[in-house]
Amino acid sequence: MIGTWAAPGRVNLIGEHTDYNGGFVFPFAIPQSAKITARTLPGDHWKVTSVDLGETVEATRLEPLTPGWASYVLGIVWALREAGHSVGGAELTLQSDVPVGAGLSSSAAIECATEAALADLYGLEIAPLERAKIAQRAENAYVGAPTGLLDQAAATLCVPDHALFMDCRSLETQQVPLAVDQAGLEILVIDTQSKHSHVDGEYAARRHSCEEACRILGVESLRDVADLDDALGRLPELEGRRVRHIVTENQRVLDSVAALHAGNFTKLGQLMTASHISMRNDYEITAPTVDLAVATALGAGALGARMTGGGFGGCVLALIDKGLHDVVSGQVAAAFATQGWAPPTWFAARPGPGARRIA
Repeated sequence: MIGTWAAPGRVNLIGEHTDYNGGFVFPFAIPQSAKITARTLPGDHWKVTSVDLGETVEATRLEPLTPGWASYVLGIVWALREAGHSVGGAELTLQSDVPVGAGLSSSAAIECATEAALADLYGLEIAPLERAKIAQRAENAYVGAPTGLLDQAAATLCVPDHALFMDCRSLETQQVPLAVDQAGLEILVIDTQSKHSHVDGEYAARRHSCEEACRILGVESLRDVADLDDALGRLPELEGRRVRHIVTENQRVLDSVAALHAGNFTKLGQLMTASHISMRNDYEITAPTVDLAVATALGAGALGARMTGGGFGGCVLALIDKGLHDVVSGQVAAAFATQGWAPPTWFAARPGPGARRIA
């Protein structure tokens, strides 16, 4: 048996760093995807090829590797076996057009496409949410990136023309129509070309600050903070700012879901911008490139704009009138040029499907 499977990158409409704090997230899948062409091999032999990089890795054992592209593929084999699923050898060929390091979750796309391929090749019956959890386990324990469930859930569960509202504590989900076309709008994704990595120390430092705040406040997760003012009065200044972002960001996600149900895109844009300000001032995860892109997009007429992804670079979302993308992106490019920065790239994102077989 041979076939090809795909899983998408994602943008998070709103709800950043809330997933590992038991909060709410609101991603949708983008058209760009990772594709895995796969066939079984006898025994414990895995041959993994990246067409884009022109590299091949062969393995007969599954100890965690030095972080690199192949670990996102072989980590899925390891995590499936850890979960009790019978998975043998395979030849896996990867191609992806999800930009790496742009905050579009290229790693989860690779993981979830690989998992879809292996599940079909070896006849594994795994529910979609369980697939997301297994892929998260691969990234956390095999690759060594302390991410929450947001990315893998989006790559697995998303459906076209909807955003995925997920409660990261109960893991309940709701598909919310994201009817930007009907409203005469579009979502512009601006890749600032400033790369980030979940494996480096800043992401882990933010998570540690949240855990320390929970310890001081005596709560299981920051989802349990009911009185923000009281919490701020009990916390050191740094932890207080981190907590303020998480608590207010959770509320912004809930308000965004309500805004979409009401068709109030003006409100959605305001919430997106408020989210960016909170990420910049309280969580301190933005970068000069994304801050300039947000400010320029808003100045060019965007209803709202924010960084998306883990932070420290990556992409910006701008909610704009349909047909305005050339104006907005052109002004961002001009602003970057005045700073001597590499020109950004951009595309209009329409919500697409999650992991699936395509051939």
